[in-house]
Amino acid sequence: MYNKLSSRANEFIDHDEIIASLNYAKKNRDNTKLHYELLEKAKSLKGLNHREAAILLGAKDPAVIDAMKAIAREIKLKFYGNRIVLFAPLYLSNYCVNGCVYCPYHAKNKMIPRLKLTQEEIRDEVIALQDMGHKRLALELGEDPVHNPLEYVLESIRTIYATKHKNGAIRRVNVNIAATDVASYRKLKEVGIGTYILFQETYNKDNYEQQHPTGPKADYAYHTEAMDRAMEGGIDDVGLGVLFGLENYHYELVGLLMHAEHLEAKFGVGPHTISVPRICPADDIDTSDFSNALDDTTFEKIIALIRIAVPYTGMIISTRESMTMREKALELGVSQISGGSRTAVGGYIKDIEEKSAQFDVSDTRSLNEVINWLLELGHIPSFCTACYREGRTGDRFMSLLKSGQIVNCCHPNALITLKEYMEDYGTQRTKVLGDDVIAKSLDMITNDKVRAKTAAYLQKIEEGERDFRF
Repeated sequence: MYNKLSSRANEFIDHDEIIASLNYAKKNRDNTKLHYELLEKAKSLKGLNHREAAILLGAKDPAVIDAMKAIAREIKLKFYGNRIVLFAPLYLSNYCVNGCVYCPYHAKNKMIPRLKLTQEEIRDEVIALQDMGHKRLALELGEDPVHNPLEYVLESIRTIYATKHKNGAIRRVNVNIAATDVASYRKLKEVGIGTYILFQETYNKDNYEQQHPTGPKADYAYHTEAMDRAMEGGIDDVGLGVLFGLENYHYELVGLLMHAEHLEAKFGVGPHTISVPRICPADDIDTSDFSNALDDTTFEKIIALIRIAVPYTGMIISTRESMTMREKALELGVSQISGGSRTAVGGYIKDIEEKSAQFDVSDTRSLNEVINWLLELGHIPSFCTACYREGRTGDRFMSLLKSGQIVNCCHPNALITLKEYMEDYGTQRTKVLGDDVIAKSLDMITNDKVRAKTAAYLQKIEEGERDFRF
């Protein structure tokens, strides 16, 4: 029976509740009056529950869908402004003992070269990333207790934080590793990770077990309950996501929102981020094998709907998607993107075989090209990591967001870190575009003292000083 306060996966992600929600949505797919009532609720920034979101997902009226996207844009601007946080994935190892049928890392794939970075190679990768201008990384590696034990992950994080090159520094390391126990999450917290990210892949238990036929990841309950254990281990910034395309997207969206509701109800804070990956080509993976793969129109609708359903949660889209799709996603609510990404182990320092990559990159532009593109679109590229470093995580970050004080905290921090990037890594064009955006954005800071202090920090950065933050 459905119980969002339960610790059991089959109760907070209850199959019968999902089916009942989808049936209710089907009965109301032409109920335009109800659709607009839900959109009015979304406008009030109260979010939508999983059943309400399911109803809007079923709406076919173009006017309703356009209204949904317009509200998503308003919410994005209200809570996140025009800031876009940048990060890069860092693949440490593609050794894996699991049998996930959608991932080329699966244990039976004998065609992929198996690679694992040494600590020296990690240092070199980090320097390469620092020289691009990155400040925030997301660690990625397969599940393999022999090749990739927790001790290797912890040592790698220490190496990353200790590596300094010129004015470069990695200030936040997010971690995407397999589900583990409370003691291990506690160790990850102690070593200073930012967000713990774990994609559910699919919330449909039967489908999940088909997609994960072998290996420790085959345990649906252990995987689904991982965020609870992470919270119990002291990690209060967690990132959810499904791999759209594995299961019917209606089912996935309802399950995803039920998971967010569970975390909010049980721990008092919902997910810090939600990622929206979808099935894409890779070595040994053919997207035509997945009948639930999403078209672009549906994908845009899902992004907008997540934005209005969980208005306080950050949203992430990676270089799996093309520049065109990423531009649309930014308008509809995405607040974080990767840039200049390499998805192969050692890809930042080696002319590595693409066959070792986890997925094909669609947006292959350099970080600087991405920065210039964002500036031309009127966004503020941000390398800010201040909240994490000031202890504003979990409910403390959410309180800041809900208070509307982002404009006097995250907004100036974005300008400060953009200025650092311009001075240390930007091209002449970046500096021209960046100065223009900064000049226009300073006046958006409503607190006079914060605005004056921001201007002073920007001047000091121009004079060579670094690492200011609110």
